[in-house]
Amino acid sequence: MTAHRSSKPIEDYALIGDQHTAALVARDGSIDWLCLPRFDSPACFAALLDDEDAGCWRLAPTDPEAASTRHYQGETLVLRTRWRTADGEADVTDFMPERGEAADVVRIVDGRHGRVELESDLRLRFEMGRITPWIKDSRDGETAAIAGPEAAWLSSSVPVRTEDGDIRARFTVEAGDRVTFVLTHQKSHRERPKRVHAARALRETVHFWESWMGGCDYDGEWQEPVRRSLLLLKALTYAPTGGILAAATTSLPEEIGGERNWDYRFCWLRDATFALQALLGTGFVEEAKAWREWLVRAVAGDPAKLQVMYRLDGSRRLPEYEDDWLSGYAGSRPVREGNAAAGQLQLDVWGEVLDGLHLARESGMTITHHAWDVQRSLLDWLEGNWRQPDDSLWEVRSERRQFVHSKVMAWAGVDRAVRSVENHGLDGPVDRWRALREEIHREVCDKGFDADRGTFTQFYGSRGLDAALLLIPRVGFLPWDDARVRGTVAAVERELCRDGFLVRYDPDADGGTDGLTGREGAFLACSFWMVDALHGTGREEDARVMFERLLRLRNDVGMLSEEYDVQAGRHLGNTPQAFSLVGLVNSARQLGGSATQTSASGGEQQIAHG
Repeated sequence: MTAHRSSKPIEDYALIGDQHTAALVARDGSIDWLCLPRFDSPACFAALLDDEDAGCWRLAPTDPEAASTRHYQGETLVLRTRWRTADGEADVTDFMPERGEAADVVRIVDGRHGRVELESDLRLRFEMGRITPWIKDSRDGETAAIAGPEAAWLSSSVPVRTEDGDIRARFTVEAGDRVTFVLTHQKSHRERPKRVHAARALRETVHFWESWMGGCDYDGEWQEPVRRSLLLLKALTYAPTGGILAAATTSLPEEIGGERNWDYRFCWLRDATFALQALLGTGFVEEAKAWREWLVRAVAGDPAKLQVMYRLDGSRRLPEYEDDWLSGYAGSRPVREGNAAAGQLQLDVWGEVLDGLHLARESGMTITHHAWDVQRSLLDWLEGNWRQPDDSLWEVRSERRQFVHSKVMAWAGVDRAVRSVENHGLDGPVDRWRALREEIHREVCDKGFDADRGTFTQFYGSRGLDAALLLIPRVGFLPWDDARVRGTVAAVERELCRDGFLVRYDPDADGGTDGLTGREGAFLACSFWMVDALHGTGREEDARVMFERLLRLRNDVGMLSEEYDVQAGRHLGNTPQAFSLVGLVNSARQLGGSATQTSASGGEQQIAHG
């Protein structure tokens, strides 16, 4: 590929999707990211990570001075962009219909008044920008493109032409005119799927999203950001299995020009409890059940081989490799596919799974004996291995350490087992588990707490702190009014807060912790944890101020990425980020006075003010 172009800001993108995959649409009318047929497939539009030659589909006025505004149509994932030129006005509607035989991307142009000349430039580049397809001559309003196992068809209501591997059309619309484009993907050895009727697909797609949102029973403050976050979370759900992926993209950098670029198109186990809290707390019980069932299937097997993350279908192989032909977003290399962190030891994951499944049980979901058998196997392994050093929830790529959060979550896993026996009459050696729970608790308080500074630390003996320490009271390890919790909240706020937002940890503490060069932006999920911590320790007004500050980071269509560059005022990291969206929903519920469902309390509780 050529040297990278001046990349568009991450916050310039909006998401459309069909719960099998998703596309990112920029403000300039270009779809710069799309993986087919599923989220974790290689991209056929990879301009996001290089330049236009890596694949994109731009549909916009030919007038370089054209201006645009955009919004989602109601509570849907149908994106409407209004273009204004000196000569007229036109709307472009972008969406992906609910998946039928194959994946479809639909783009509809409607003239509003005057005359607007537009151009569609479709550059399909399969295999992450490497392969330019063979394009057949247009026939009956349709053009086919084939590249090995991949095939695509473009149906258009205006004539197109082929130039240098691109499919282009230039046309003019006036008031009342409509021009439609439908891009359909299928494996090349299969028959061409049935054509999608654009107008009918639009009606059906609007109905699907509006009907789904009709199941939301959230009635607290901040209605629009909460409901939009839930829509985006639904869009990040892989419909066939119920798995929720971390983000729709790979390799969007945590530092522009740096190496902290990871593939997030997979399902992380640690997201389970947070996602369940958000879904159950807003009325989406069926989605919570589907996620719970995905979790049980994925972790079934040898508990010693539990992974941090899995593919959308629960499969385990996620080898990490670099796409060295791509220059990376704004020159941020390497571009990675797969994620080697899947092979790390992160002890907190055992606790997260046990915590999530216990929350599901406490919420009234029917749990099979098989699920309890899985939990007991996980607990047996944790009982014999909780003392091991690990790589932490932040997936550091340096030496293993005794991370405090990992031990706290090991405690949480054992605690949930004890509660399962006590509250639900399940079988298990509860006396032994109670003793183990006490042993872990005692060690963490002895070795993970710095009495001189009055705070828990990132790992035993560390001078550094970790934003995950804010979760200590949330999982029930200590109450909110405990002096050690208050001291930890104050220390984290003092040492990890950057211009009103939180970073995960200080990478320079203790001589360098994570084994990577460079730094990163403020981590949005951690910032929402600070909102919860301020609220939990009685600082209601401070919590609301910080929450409102976080809401202002959303882009014009409600998207949040993983991180935020405070100095540059821009999004960083993969987008949209499920961890950030879930954090927004859960913090809004707590601040708004909604009962917060936690497995630590055995059901619904109000956050206590100590």
